[in-house]
Amino acid sequence: MKTNARTVALATLMKVINQGSYSNISLNHALKAAKLPGEESRLATNLVYGTIQYQLYLEYQLKDLVKARLREPYIKPLLLMSAYQIFFLDKVPNRAVLDEANKLAKAYGRPKSSGYRLVNGILHSLLRRGEVLPEKDAPDYLSVKCSMPLWLSDYFVANWGKSRAEKIMASFNSKAKNEIRISALADEKRVVRDLDRAHFAPQESPLASRSYALSRGGIVMTDFFKDGEVTVQDEAASLVAEAFDFKGNEQALDACSAPGGKTIQIAEQLPDGQVTALDIHEKKLRLVKENAARMRVADRVKVKALDARKAREYFSGQEFDKILIDAPCSGLGLLRRKPEIRYTKTAEDISHLAEIQLDILNEVSGLLKKGGELVYSTCSISVEENEENVRKFLAAHPDFALKPFETAKISAPKGMLKILPDSYNSDGFFIAKFTTRG
Repeated sequence: MKTNARTVALATLMKVINQGSYSNISLNHALKAAKLPGEESRLATNLVYGTIQYQLYLEYQLKDLVKARLREPYIKPLLLMSAYQIFFLDKVPNRAVLDEANKLAKAYGRPKSSGYRLVNGILHSLLRRGEVLPEKDAPDYLSVKCSMPLWLSDYFVANWGKSRAEKIMASFNSKAKNEIRISALADEKRVVRDLDRAHFAPQESPLASRSYALSRGGIVMTDFFKDGEVTVQDEAASLVAEAFDFKGNEQALDACSAPGGKTIQIAEQLPDGQVTALDIHEKKLRLVKENAARMRVADRVKVKALDARKAREYFSGQEFDKILIDAPCSGLGLLRRKPEIRYTKTAEDISHLAEIQLDILNEVSGLLKKGGELVYSTCSISVEENEENVRKFLAAHPDFALKPFETAKISAPKGMLKILPDSYNSDGFFIAKFTTRG
């Protein structure tokens, strides 16, 4: 078949569903290779992310209709992608969905395979029967409706109540915004004006300063990005560095740096200072250096391959004025951008990651100067990785206290801030700010 939106989407879904590949990485590689026109590229993106977001829901729709083992690797992803179009893409006629599914089945099927007849029969049955859901009072109703594993659906309900949990899960299934941050070294008004002239229609974020949502993708192919005037960064993530009170001459540490978005944001605030970026993986630090060079702050950034849990074996003592611990986490705040996380993470993962995060906090906090500032953040909304870790850290470190902070657009009078994904249609994020007592 000729390369088009559906061939790209199916090939990507096969990698994600069958091989456990990351959706964003696989799709970006596929789109770069295919060089589809804008409308086709947007359709491929919609098909991939929509199918993965609603995979559990779609499997529920198909499970009673699939009577045989799906032996060929393309069949399940193709059925899911086709079902997604039937239930969620009103502008695509059902006859077109079936026709394209048949073409794809014949193109991807083995010689003399009857897989296309199986696909055709199942999709016709799906169209005749329509949507099915559990009873509204059934334990798995919200799980199926919102396409969220039962344990995770129950977790959201337990922590935020049924009504708010449903809003949070629905938000995770909405389209992610094309969010950018304008460099502090660039003229914000001019860049916004030029972005508008380039038909990106930037809309200012209500959450973070210098953050804008664009009406379309493709910013990384422009001179705005290549020249370091803008970078791709969610508005909630952009808020983390704003929690610091910079003077401009500090020594800062980003303990879990790669790929370096927040490192660079810190460096922009240090014309007479420096930020040291750590990451456990040497190859990931190359991304930090590349991004620092693109954003014109390479002279303010130095990197070191080091496990943050061993930081005091390398550094001499309390030598940093500012420390950021953007800790490795479950990513439960990123389910809109990385929808497969919902199917791969477990409650045990959250507990294990919370232990690692606390180990990093305990270790790295010893490098903070008296009166310095330490910001702890995660792109998760779980209680264990956030509020519970803060409680445990403060109990073990009476010389530390939470410090209220205020950014240009939001305040955290108690020193902690949790951004839930339905509040601003952003990523979910948690930020806590500490300082030493006395």
